[in-house]
Amino acid sequence: MADPSSYRPRPGEIPDSPGVYRFRDEHGRVIYVGKAKSLRQRLSSYFQDVSGLHPRTATMVTTAASVEWTVVATEVEALQLEYSWIKEYDPRFNVKYRDDKSYPSLAVTMNEEFPRAQVMRGPKRKGVRYFGPYAHAWAIRETVDLLLRVFPVRTCSAGVFKRAHAVGRPCLLGYIGKCSAPCVGRVTADEHRALAEEFCDFMAGRTGAYLRRLEQQMRDAAEELEYERAARLRDDIEALRRAMEKNAVVLADATDADLVALAEDELEAAVQIFHVRGGRVRGQRGWVTDRVEQLGSAQLVEHALQQLYGEESGEGVPKEVLVPALPEPAEPLADWLSERRGSRVSLRVPQRGDKKDLMTTVQRNAQQALALHKTKRASDLTTRSRALEEIADALGLDSAPLRVECFDVSHLQGDDVVASMVVFEDGLARKSEYRRFQIKGFAGQDDVRAMHEVISRRFRRYLREKVRTGEWAGEEPGGEEPDGEQPASLREDDGRPKRFAYPPQLVVVDGGQPQVAAARRAMDELGIDDVAVCGLAKRLEEVWLPGEDDPVILPRTSEGLYLLQRVRDEAHRFAIRYQRGKRSQAIRTGPLDAVAGLGETRKKALLKHFGSVKRLRSATIEEITEVPGIGRKTAETVVATLAEGTRPAPAVNTATGEIIED
Repeated sequence: MADPSSYRPRPGEIPDSPGVYRFRDEHGRVIYVGKAKSLRQRLSSYFQDVSGLHPRTATMVTTAASVEWTVVATEVEALQLEYSWIKEYDPRFNVKYRDDKSYPSLAVTMNEEFPRAQVMRGPKRKGVRYFGPYAHAWAIRETVDLLLRVFPVRTCSAGVFKRAHAVGRPCLLGYIGKCSAPCVGRVTADEHRALAEEFCDFMAGRTGAYLRRLEQQMRDAAEELEYERAARLRDDIEALRRAMEKNAVVLADATDADLVALAEDELEAAVQIFHVRGGRVRGQRGWVTDRVEQLGSAQLVEHALQQLYGEESGEGVPKEVLVPALPEPAEPLADWLSERRGSRVSLRVPQRGDKKDLMTTVQRNAQQALALHKTKRASDLTTRSRALEEIADALGLDSAPLRVECFDVSHLQGDDVVASMVVFEDGLARKSEYRRFQIKGFAGQDDVRAMHEVISRRFRRYLREKVRTGEWAGEEPGGEEPDGEQPASLREDDGRPKRFAYPPQLVVVDGGQPQVAAARRAMDELGIDDVAVCGLAKRLEEVWLPGEDDPVILPRTSEGLYLLQRVRDEAHRFAIRYQRGKRSQAIRTGPLDAVAGLGETRKKALLKHFGSVKRLRSATIEEITEVPGIGRKTAETVVATLAEGTRPAPAVNTATGEIIED
């Protein structure tokens, strides 16, 4: 534990201007990022008497070993840089909101020739218009089903679309009038895009003018005695109104706004956001965070808005953002939001009227979300703690293994041999720490030898990190780097979390005595004696320890056994996925992959120009150079490589076995 006075900057070194600062630990990892209107005042507050600091702040400054800062011109620039660095370095002492679930949105792929309406999760893509998020995917599908009667846009996948185009016959939705069937040319690409834009306008809240236009068309059709058309328009209007009723009107003035509310206690905070468009609630989402920083409500709101709008632009940022508390000062945050939208954004606390009432509803949702999260977490935490304690007791460990790493080897009859490493911390999967290995030391099927190689490579990297930071007094271990990575000692120390830098308390291998012995031998060769090893055999779910003739049998109802099974199954799944990916990649390999220096773009250009590899083989060098991007040297390489690949096998006299020479 470091003394903050040991790295405190000298008086006068810290500038009295806006900026962003980073605290690093003794290994150079960035553990906290913050911004300040005055760097001198803010950083000085960290170096007062430790006993007077908030416990979490005290833990941070005693964990840190150095501090550095970057001066910027304005507070808006400081806000942008702070967000970028938190995202890049993932500091352990910063607030990190985590989605309590992956919320689905209604997405319209306007970046495609024929835009498609679909349910989409995950990060937003460029050129796609999003509406929501929604609490349930079925709510999106119900809304889309009602709107397809009026806006028959494409909803099928690329495979279904191509198949319908090939056979010249639309799918069922095309026959029942819920798709305009652009796949078979019933509408042109421009007509279908106009239909998709009308669909997006309606979903964005511009409903009144469209409904009035349909009502006028219905009346005109009735006056002209076109009763069937008038009835169809009447049904369209009813379908649109039913879709609108699914989103309650909450603000009468057709406001576009996001309302953000907080519920917090000493340890955690929950954020709820209501997305209101056209006066109607179009989406809702929520986050929960551990309060690892000493932050008030205003600072929590600021971090929530950074995460909410950090990747948004244009209409993704509404005209009005209503919050329970404003940071001091609020102008830089409002300016940052305005910059992302491209026009002025109002950031304020609602004081009265409908918006204040709606904020109360959002606040109530945040309180319920925090209570539900605490109920679930308490149950999960109790179960995970019991599982880790059972594992520690069964394996004779001094303490519960808070970090568990599991290794598995996968291959297909000795080909494409790979291995996986999965990591569980506090009983939960930490997928950002997962690693994959290609077995390089030998060829063929030998699970025990492969396990020895993987464990050796993993802990060799760990020892290199310890040598670099001065924690290991021995010589730096030699050997090959995993997957061709550059040694950590040769890379610039930029503060990012290093791969393989953290040691586990327990290594689990998928297998029995031979695999466990190989893992233990690999660690003994490197001098690693403070990491426990066990193996979980699939046949009877037996737990094997190094040097023991008999396995440890955990009860079938044991939470510890269940956790080990989950870790082992996750490692198996991850290894299988990697192995299948390599196998499918090998299957897709063609003759052009053997051409040195030929990338995917030029391969596609060659195949598009000649139509097939067979025609390319018969082409001359001059004909190949006609392809854009292909020079004469590359053309000569292509011709030579393809000619070598088609060299005929020698003729053999089947009676004597002799090779018949030309």
